[in-house]
Amino acid sequence: MNQLNLDLAAFMREFWQKKPTVLRGAYAPFTDPITPDELAGLATEEQVESRLVTFADGKWTAEHGPFDDYSQLGESHWALLVQATDHWIKPVADLITPFRGLPNWRIDDVMISYSVPGGGVGPHIDQYDVFIIQGSGSRRWRVGADTPAEQFVATPGLLHVEQFEPIIDVELQSGDILYIPPGFPHDGYAITEAMSYSIGYRAPNQQDLFSSFADFLLQENAGQVRYTDPKRELTKTPGLVTNKDVNDLRDLMRTLLHDEQLFSKWLGTNLSQAKHELNILSQEWDLIPDELLPALEAEDELYRLGGLRCLYFAALPDCCFVNGEQLQIPEGGRALAHLMCNSTVLTHKELQPYLDNPILVDWICYWFNQGYWYLASDAEE
Repeated sequence: MNQLNLDLAAFMREFWQKKPTVLRGAYAPFTDPITPDELAGLATEEQVESRLVTFADGKWTAEHGPFDDYSQLGESHWALLVQATDHWIKPVADLITPFRGLPNWRIDDVMISYSVPGGGVGPHIDQYDVFIIQGSGSRRWRVGADTPAEQFVATPGLLHVEQFEPIIDVELQSGDILYIPPGFPHDGYAITEAMSYSIGYRAPNQQDLFSSFADFLLQENAGQVRYTDPKRELTKTPGLVTNKDVNDLRDLMRTLLHDEQLFSKWLGTNLSQAKHELNILSQEWDLIPDELLPALEAEDELYRLGGLRCLYFAALPDCCFVNGEQLQIPEGGRALAHLMCNSTVLTHKELQPYLDNPILVDWICYWFNQGYWYLASDAEE
């Protein structure tokens, strides 16, 4: 298994959301968790988001998958990008494990890029943090300063920025990591055939959050309190909306944001919802407690589904949120729920304190039967 050689706490203090940096050998020695052929196979699937970016005769093109033929592409200046590969390939999901000091809700996905020499997506800006792990091959990266830059459409589906003066100009080798905070323009292209693994982080904007919250209020039929003004005085300027009126209306809206239970319920359903398709294994039958216990004893470990988001809130101690759904925690199950939300692997030893409680064993079976957890033997089938 690949091992991260990085003091994450020191990194957070010095670099996180402050400045880009190159972390030489941070994941060295590095073994690709997926081959280019396997990546191309993922890109044939309808439910997997993929793009093919090419540059020829001075023009960019960007196509969306699925793809089943690459024979027309030639030997240079194209790249295949596949999103949310951690949802489908466990060894890819394992790349995130050393970064779990950051909360689950902030992690977006792992995007993999396979590029032939000269292949890349051009100069662009991302509005989120990203760790780019260099797999096999080598790639040159240039990163500019965080200064205002105009974006333009290079081709439908591909935003670019004008060329920039680099503050980082480096060739990455296998096991190197390039960290780029939001807003820093960057441009990378393959020197040889190359695999790159980008761990991206969620950064919702205000518009997204307010839009989602408004939808939630409608769905819950919440926010029905009306504006009142029993102490209203007459005015000689009826066209004026006074500062007091503005503040009173703002406070009326703010009360919803300050309702801890309502706000946490919305935030839990919003932040736990997967952005990309999950690889939920089909179950031919539901597992029952009498089958779970021997299976755990035999295989020792349960694995959490790649890309699954599991969250809990102090304001809602009796529930947790999984893939956009609010789940009621059984009596006596709060510690188990938190363990399942905080972990991606659970051993028989970790679960042992809860296995004498039939209600909690049933609850573990529920998660398993939803496809949210699975045994190692299930992954191999």
